[in-house]
Amino acid sequence: MLRQLLDTFRLGTRTAAFIAVTLVTWTCLELQSLISRKSRRIDLVNRWVVRWARLSLWIYKVRVEAHGPHLENGGPYPAAGPDGVGRVFVANHRSGIDIPILLSVVEAHPISRHDLASWPLLGRCARRVGTLFVDRDSRRSGASVLKEVARTLAASEGVLMFPEGTSYPDDEVREFRPGAMNAARRAGAQIVPLGIAYGDEAAYYHHESFLTHILRVGKLPRLRVAVEVGQPLTTDTQDPIKTIALAREQVQTLVHQARARLER
Repeated sequence: MLRQLLDTFRLGTRTAAFIAVTLVTWTCLELQSLISRKSRRIDLVNRWVVRWARLSLWIYKVRVEAHGPHLENGGPYPAAGPDGVGRVFVANHRSGIDIPILLSVVEAHPISRHDLASWPLLGRCARRVGTLFVDRDSRRSGASVLKEVARTLAASEGVLMFPEGTSYPDDEVREFRPGAMNAARRAGAQIVPLGIAYGDEAAYYHHESFLTHILRVGKLPRLRVAVEVGQPLTTDTQDPIKTIALAREQVQTLVHQARARLER
């Protein structure tokens, strides 16, 4: 009984703090967008999204250990490559908090489940910062979001994708759907592989309601997460099928590295 009360209190205080941080962060973003007219909005979005993600994870006692290129000085992985084309970041999908964890590490617009767009506060904020929404059961929605991906990459903005298509409760990386790779290839974008591993199985999301999952994660006393970032892959010198296979292989290798880091 006492533990249940403590869990409920922990979840309540964290949720209140999360709402406050979200409101303050997005208010600051909008104000700075009005004041700093010489700055590109996307540059401000990238800056404030990273801040929001890191503050939110701190509130929920999620400790992220990220390693890889561009992360040595504590900054996020840049959205665009040397040629100015946005990068496509691909990762394994394991939890409902994958997105804020990875947004604390990379500059990118995530592709998210379509129903998030209608959520109070969080949905509105997600739309304002350029989140791309897709209904995985709709071919029309899938085709539409790929067009948005092409426009995003052409504008020197990054995109975060989960090519497995859904989440799984283990470290095995399933087959990648070709949409992300095809979009990257057509844009001439680099593909940056990411591997994520959780230190507690309670963080996995699989075969349950999203609300049940997120409430469980929100009650955890603390959570340790490892993220490994690999070297970028080019898409203009290889067969598309080989590129997909190589990207999946790289993500799997990075997941194993992340798991090994957690077990040290």
